Amino acid sequence: MTLTIFFIVLFAAALHASWNALVKSTGDKVVSMTAVTIGHAPLALLAMPFVPYPDPESWPLLALSVLVHTGYQLSLMLAYRLGDFTQVYPIARGSGPAIVTVVSLFSLGVVLPGIQVMAIALIVAGIFCLSLVRQADGLRNPKAVGAALMTGCFIACYSLLDGFGARAAGTAFGYIAWMTVINAITFSVIIGIARPSALKSVFTEGQKTLWLGGSASVLAYVLVVWAMTQAPIALVTALRETSTIFALFIGVIFLRERLTRGKIVATVLTASGVLLLRFTG
Repeated sequence: MTLTIFFIVLFAAALHASWNALVKSTGDKVVSMTAVTIGHAPLALLAMPFVPYPDPESWPLLALSVLVHTGYQLSLMLAYRLGDFTQVYPIARGSGPAIVTVVSLFSLGVVLPGIQVMAIALIVAGIFCLSLVRQADGLRNPKAVGAALMTGCFIACYSLLDGFGARAAGTAFGYIAWMTVINAITFSVIIGIARPSALKSVFTEGQKTLWLGGSASVLAYVLVVWAMTQAPIALVTALRETSTIFALFIGVIFLRERLTRGKIVATVLTASGVLLLRFTG
């Protein structure tokens, strides 16, 4: 991996943590999450004329992926409403790869070496430590932990679906573009029915999140996909998970969340487990 690609992937990791922090920092999580989701569409629409059309064989997987992404966005919105960014983000991001690995082990016939089992144990230990982190009022927050773990389950599901879907489509970028646009439409319809005022607010007070958050989210993903064509996938995905470290600094410096030894230890454990899992995957 060249130094240029190294810094590009680090930038993508920082972008991912940043748009999540943007959602967390706003008062109305429904408006901010809807804004980010709709904000994915403009760049995807611009890309559509320049990318191949997905093979029809991939459309069932694409449709299922849209549903799973919608569930992910709803659960992430709930998790950020319930808990600290520095607690929710590492649990959600860390549990996803661990769940994918466990599913691959038991459902796809993958055999894991001992070092990968150790990596999963580190992630679980980190998540357990984060689940014990106390809030400013001195109380633990099991609801936020549960919502973050549910988000991790959705991350694991769409990771597997998109992996198989992009292969079936014969075009990763075409698959991503169509999935992104349909997901934006689907999420908008759901919010429009459930909270019409929130959908309207996206285009007034939510414009900053729409353009900045949506663009940052899409750009982060595109940069990582591009980097995977230039460097070993295992190295790129491992470096990408440093977003949990960026999240810790963003949460403490910009969101003014309390920094505790528990959060530091838990984040390091989770990030170490994910990195180890990626490097040996």
